Amino acid sequence: MSLRWISLVIGMGCLGSGGIGLTALGAQQVKEAGFQVVVTASDPAVAVAGAYGGLRLSPRTRLSAVAGLGVAGSVVAWRAEALISFLLNPLTRRGLGWYLGGGVAAIVGSADRGYLIVTAGVERDPGAGSGWALEAGVGGGVRLSAGYRWRWRNSHQ
Repeated sequence: MSLRWISLVIGMGCLGSGGIGLTALGAQQVKEAGFQVVVTASDPAVAVAGAYGGLRLSPRTRLSAVAGLGVAGSVVAWRAEALISFLLNPLTRRGLGWYLGGGVAAIVGSADRGYLIVTAGVERDPGAGSGWALEAGVGGGVRLSAGYRWRWRNSHQ
């Protein structure tokens, strides 16, 4: 593994551990789990499917991660992402919720690489128990993503 790839993974871990500490400041915590497919138009093109997990640090801020297995060209590859998103209408129980996000990605396959990600997304019923999500942006080429998320709330005392 290259030093650049190792530093990217360490950075993703720091981003995640920082978010866990911030969660304690909120009165209510929303957790999310699901699956996601990510496709990037890079050279070679990458397509992965995998697990999604998210934690809302506040009503409008979400820390999420995706880890998926797939292909880069004709080679088996995996891609991991860590994103922080700003939700424009997080309490919408029926309808569409929009968000903007940014973060980092690491890919291992045809070559070990790291990328910065900028994305915009829409999800169905962000204030309800579940819904689909679609994203478009850049991060290792043009990045498109689709998935499904289940959500549940825990109150903190």
